[in-house]
Amino acid sequence: MGTLTASLIPSPTQASLFGLPLWLVTLVGGVALFGAFQVYYWVGRRLGEKLYESRVGARLGRERIQKVEKVVARWGALAVYACFWVPMLRHTLPWVAGVLRISYPWYAVASALGCLTWVPVTAFGLYAAIWGWLTLAARSPLAAAGTAVVLAVVIATLVLVRRRRRRRSTAEPDLVASPRA
Repeated sequence: MGTLTASLIPSPTQASLFGLPLWLVTLVGGVALFGAFQVYYWVGRRLGEKLYESRVGARLGRERIQKVEKVVARWGALAVYACFWVPMLRHTLPWVAGVLRISYPWYAVASALGCLTWVPVTAFGLYAAIWGWLTLAARSPLAAAGTAVVLAVVIATLVLVRRRRRRRSTAEPDLVASPRA
């Protein structure tokens, strides 16, 4: 059964993509992400407030953008590093940092450190998790199916709890009190 797993996906130490070792693909991905973060910063810096009126800005909403602005204003370059680990923040913070014109040298250092830490952890971590699950599936399909079901239930529960909290926090209180008889 172990050879079935090896034919499906190689171990993390022997993995390759397009004939390139996984570590090299990860390095290229990290450099590309660093480049994208620099483009986002300069687009934000160049467009300034116009960016908030764009489709992206309108879709995100001014309130959400203002929350990101507060994070950037308070934490500066540390927020840039931390945004790699927060899914939606990773996509909005770089251009907001440009609009707010935080120090570019600090921004570049923080985004480089973010790429150096987040990209390898994500690439190798996800690859190892997938490889581990396929190894489990090759040994015991029932255990792999059970693991997948448990993971799906945990994710669904987290999503539902988050949605309920969001609804509660955005729900307006009833301003009209019902008269008591």
